[in-house]
Amino acid sequence: MSRFVSRRSALAAVITGAAALGLPPAPVLAVNRRVARTSPSANTMEIYAPLSGEIVDIKDVPDVVFAEKIVGDGVAIKPNGSTIVAPADGTIGKIFETNHAFSIETDKGLELFVHFGIDTVELRGEGFRCVAEEGQRVYQGDTIIEFDLALLEEKAKSTVTPVVISNMDEISGLTKLSGSVTAGRTVILRAVKE
Repeated sequence: MSRFVSRRSALAAVITGAAALGLPPAPVLAVNRRVARTSPSANTMEIYAPLSGEIVDIKDVPDVVFAEKIVGDGVAIKPNGSTIVAPADGTIGKIFETNHAFSIETDKGLELFVHFGIDTVELRGEGFRCVAEEGQRVYQGDTIIEFDLALLEEKAKSTVTPVVISNMDEISGLTKLSGSVTAGRTVILRAVKE
């Protein structure tokens, strides 16, 4: 079997488990990444923190699918709050039935994927309550999912939450910020779209 997989297969592997799809344990995706530009332009888009906490380098996420940037590039957040909000104005694409992850297409064409914790799909929705709906128009800071952090810290493998841009092939530069963040108020990513 080839070690190269599509973005869709890699994303499905995160949700259902790589073994269920017959994927190798550490798939590799060949993607051309460019160094971030430092000068702002009209094509620069800001992505805000979807939850409060501390930014973690995506390479430090304890899941190869995120750490190796197979489903996209971005940052992760170690949460300290109880809500996940829209990181930008846009439309909710998919909210997974276990309410632990969602995708959003921003008004400026970025495809974002927010995945609370690692292996949280195994909790089958326990600790999560969905507030938004698929196809819903949302604005930066609107609540999408509420969660019980104490319960999830006890039961999940990790609560570190990746926030990635899945259409990186359309991005010519990406700046990742660091530090403490507040949901809906702190910029975490600046992306330059081609």
